Amino acid sequence: MMAVTIRTILVALLIDIAEAYVVHRSLRDDLPQHEELKGPSGLPQGKNCTADAAGANQVCYKTGCIHTASELLKNMDTSTEPCDDFYQFACGQFRRKFIPDDKTGLSMFSVIGDELQEQLRMIVDEPVKDSDIRPIVNAKNMYKLCMNESEIERIGSTPVKQLLKKLGGWPLLEGSSWDMGSFSWLKTVYDFRKEGFSVDYLIDFAISIDSKNNSLRVIEIDQGAIAVARDYFVKGLDHPRVKAYFEYMIDISELFGADRSVAKEEMMKSLEFEMALANMSLPSEERRDPEKLYNRMTIGEMQIKFPTIPWFEYFRNILPSKIELTTEEPVIVGVPTYVTQLEQLLQHTEKRVIANYLMWRAAASTVSYLPEAFRKKQLKYITAITGSTEREARWKECSAQAARIVSLATGSLYVRKFFKENAKKKALELVNNIRLEMYDIIQNVDWMDEETRVAALEKAHAMTAHIAYPDELLDNAKLTEFYDGLEVNADGSYLDGIYNTTKWGQEYNFGRLRDPVNKTDWRTHGRPQIVNAFYSPTENSIQFPAGILQGAFFSEDRPNYMNYGAIGFVIGHEITHGFDDQGRTFDKEGNLRDWWHEETKEKYLEKAKCIIEQYGNFTDTQVNMKLNGINTQGENIADNGGIKEAYRAYVKWATANGEEARLPGLQQFTPRQLFWVSAASTWCSTYRDETLKNRITTGVHSPAEFRVIGPMSNMPEFAKDFNCPLGSKMNPLKKCTVW
Repeated sequence: MMAVTIRTILVALLIDIAEAYVVHRSLRDDLPQHEELKGPSGLPQGKNCTADAAGANQVCYKTGCIHTASELLKNMDTSTEPCDDFYQFACGQFRRKFIPDDKTGLSMFSVIGDELQEQLRMIVDEPVKDSDIRPIVNAKNMYKLCMNESEIERIGSTPVKQLLKKLGGWPLLEGSSWDMGSFSWLKTVYDFRKEGFSVDYLIDFAISIDSKNNSLRVIEIDQGAIAVARDYFVKGLDHPRVKAYFEYMIDISELFGADRSVAKEEMMKSLEFEMALANMSLPSEERRDPEKLYNRMTIGEMQIKFPTIPWFEYFRNILPSKIELTTEEPVIVGVPTYVTQLEQLLQHTEKRVIANYLMWRAAASTVSYLPEAFRKKQLKYITAITGSTEREARWKECSAQAARIVSLATGSLYVRKFFKENAKKKALELVNNIRLEMYDIIQNVDWMDEETRVAALEKAHAMTAHIAYPDELLDNAKLTEFYDGLEVNADGSYLDGIYNTTKWGQEYNFGRLRDPVNKTDWRTHGRPQIVNAFYSPTENSIQFPAGILQGAFFSEDRPNYMNYGAIGFVIGHEITHGFDDQGRTFDKEGNLRDWWHEETKEKYLEKAKCIIEQYGNFTDTQVNMKLNGINTQGENIADNGGIKEAYRAYVKWATANGEEARLPGLQQFTPRQLFWVSAASTWCSTYRDETLKNRITTGVHSPAEFRVIGPMSNMPEFAKDFNCPLGSKMNPLKKCTVW
């Protein structure tokens, strides 16, 4: 969704409210119909549509059709046979594009994202006006503070070092004068909370919606947020990414004033401590079962089970003072074995090592906001793990940062200035048509018992849709009230602005424990300025922000086969998430509950196994790595169901409205064939080797190539439309289908 970010070396911006208190399934690693005069056949009529030589088909010469054809032709490799490799056929030229030095890759998402970033810059780079509400003033002030590089250089790292002293001191910097006797990891975590730093380095803390009673919010703890993915840490010190991280630790420590040789010795112990945390963590393959991560107990019960941590005191210090607690307060413990092992690790590790680890993570989180010397070392690390050799332009970084701190307010201005309102209505029509296909699929699958089928249909009908943006987003009074208490002063420092926003964000998010849950809360669905789509299992809702209702995904000024193939595929994908390996465990109300008949569940798992094995046998030849079929199964199930729903919906639309005109320069392709081209083209991308390796190792999405080849090779309709021989790559003998 954005340029390279390393979560664990940035201050955790908790302003992003939607993701803070609703669990979403994202389209990315993580998309209706033009009203015009119709002739008797349902085809657009007028001077821009002309008959071909045979007189049977029409070609559309509207501006939108010409533009669409041009964009497709720029991406396609028509020398490739569609039945041999449809991704290469649809995206062969795109994947040969040069990747700029400041990017980890290029995709259709990033193309739209770059345009959106320009629009956000226009919002935050304008001078403050008398009519600006306070949140917009905050965004503009943050942008100016971020852009003032000379002031950032003048201030240097002194404020951070002073703050680290206030937090108890970084032993590496304090040397022999560090006071071990006064150190307590608990006190350090409490102090981090007061100063706006993350509290998640040892134990991840969140206020979440209770998965089994989603009318309530609940405290949730989980395994700690480590700086390098577990998959790499468990491979040991010789892994290139671990080596790069250790080198980064030394570089940044030295810039903060540490002796390099001492830093190597002390930070190695810190690294080993963090690797121990990783080894105690549950692998991502085992985290796919929501039931496994739902371990409910009271604070009192936690005190008995995990006796060395004073839990009541712990929660009391992290939660805002307005929250009243008793020992009967329920807590969801994600991985109890992690907490037990953490107790042992903390008891048997020197205080100096623990303190060095915590202070390192705090110090590292500030690097992006420090002078260029620090940022150069950060770039060196980024280059090692992503392959990109330059930072993005400063204005991009600063506009993104400014927009992020008040995402609802900047989203409001984005909608008012740039969003084409009619797209909201058209997208809703498309959603409704594609939903009908999911109902039909559920109604007709032959492996479901009737009781489970009824429950599945009820869930599908209960699924709510959030399109573009909520109406409340245009209410300045509501926006001002929401951001009450957040101040970013123009005469402060960039670091002050960051600290203020993180403190405000933590106070807001952690303070929602007693707030009633409103599944349609406008604040949850008020981030229109992103190019993505979501499914929320606890809401049983789908969300398509305004940012994705444009570009390659949607345009009113082009044939419907393009929109059904692009945004339609995405809509179907999100709908199907409600019935993937994780989504299916939540009922129509969004509660975690087993509503499946046992025999039907076994049949479902067998079908899912086919998908797991199919994708697990795909090899990405660019980096010569096999995909992880287990981690990606949810997204793969959603892709396969989504393309089927979108295709069927388009066929019904075309049957009712008549065959649409073809595209100029592509008139040899039928509308149904162009549906598939449109669907594939949205995934056109190219990535650096380092980034692609990381996506395959840690991501839940298959690489773009297989998000095309997998679903389309499983669809008999694709093989029929392109006349692919049985046994060809795009029409294999064995096909997998869940929905």
